[in-house]
Amino acid sequence: MNPEQRLDAQIRFILEIDRLKSVLRQSWLLNEERRENSAEHSWHVAMMALVLAEHANAPVDATRAAMMLMLHDIVEIDAGDTFAYDTAAHADKEARERAAADRLFGLLPQDTGAQLRALWDEFEAAETIDARFANALDRLMPMLHNLHTQGRAWQANGVTADKVLARNHVIANGSSRLWDYARGVIDEAVGKGYLTRAKDHSTE
Repeated sequence: MNPEQRLDAQIRFILEIDRLKSVLRQSWLLNEERRENSAEHSWHVAMMALVLAEHANAPVDATRAAMMLMLHDIVEIDAGDTFAYDTAAHADKEARERAAADRLFGLLPQDTGAQLRALWDEFEAAETIDARFANALDRLMPMLHNLHTQGRAWQANGVTADKVLARNHVIANGSSRLWDYARGVIDEAVGKGYLTRAKDHSTE
């Protein structure tokens, strides 16, 4: 591939990922004027990596974590946003997203595409220090959105505190300090009535 072809491929990829701005998530902006899109989410969690790196369980490369977070939801251009608490939609989520990754990173010159795909795969595997921290931030951000919008997305989708705990306990793998904070978010949301406890059927 000559330099002109490389540039053409790079520009094609850059134009294609503009579509991520049209993928809406369940989370609402803090001013509640509309739901956020996946491109905004990716920017926000990447900023979290740069700001909160000191709270990782082990020394983390904040730049690599931020790069993963900029890339992690790019597959939603094809696969759509899968709501965290939609069990049925998660059944084929991995297959949909891997097919999307093949297509999207395949638009780039092979060397660049392979480099970015490797970061995406690393985030998905969540086995390295950087990836575990990046995943922790990806789980924490929607909790902050919900706390500061009176649980708007939680309530609209019937999400209860036990589901939030079960879904997000992996935050501790990247940062025990942020998991302590996240549990405080859940407790505060329950206390304010933004989030309800699951009904206890054991005494019925």
